[in-house]
Amino acid sequence: MNTTPLEDLEEAAKIAIENDFQFCVHAIRDRGNQEILNIYEETFKAYPDKKDLRWRVEHAQHLHPNDIPRFGQLGVIPVMQRIHCTSDGPWAFKRLGEKRAEEGAYVWQKLMKSGAIICNGTDAPVEDVDPIACFYATTTRKLEDETIFYLDQRMSREETLRSYTINCAYAAFQEDILGSLMPGKLADITVLSKDIMTIPDDEILNTEVLYTIVGGKVLYQK
Repeated sequence: MNTTPLEDLEEAAKIAIENDFQFCVHAIRDRGNQEILNIYEETFKAYPDKKDLRWRVEHAQHLHPNDIPRFGQLGVIPVMQRIHCTSDGPWAFKRLGEKRAEEGAYVWQKLMKSGAIICNGTDAPVEDVDPIACFYATTTRKLEDETIFYLDQRMSREETLRSYTINCAYAAFQEDILGSLMPGKLADITVLSKDIMTIPDDEILNTEVLYTIVGGKVLYQK
């Protein structure tokens, strides 16, 4: 169900690439993602001198198997809110069937192996803005009924942390100032009550944000 005519998107893509704008389009299911990738690919071919564009697809939840490697090949960034996997998982089977769900739904490892850089997020207000639940969903893919939505596609904790930090900075052309703690970068830091990189899975959801530092200043404290 296209809410924007493809012709309008094609024209917008042309305007974006000619004026050095980053183009980001919302697409959820396989057909929508395929149509957007087609527009991106044709636009890139028409302007071969334009490099390092980092155009994005927001959500990219369900993909046709043939389109999964295209993200890495084209340098397109899938911005995927991982908590959708566990909140949508219970009805994804009913909509897609098991075969299509396994082949192309929330296929994070397949995308990364294609060379794609994946971002994470919470998609507030559709989902709660708290990133802890999304971190848990990304590393466990565990649904409310304790079943697991294709464990082989989960991300390690390090991959999850990168998807929430440096990958997002890269997707916004801000990796030189954000996304990691290094001399010369902005001092944007989140301090948690537990070490989410080492604690057992079931303790992640009990982790709280104690305080946040933005630009070297404490702006929130529990």
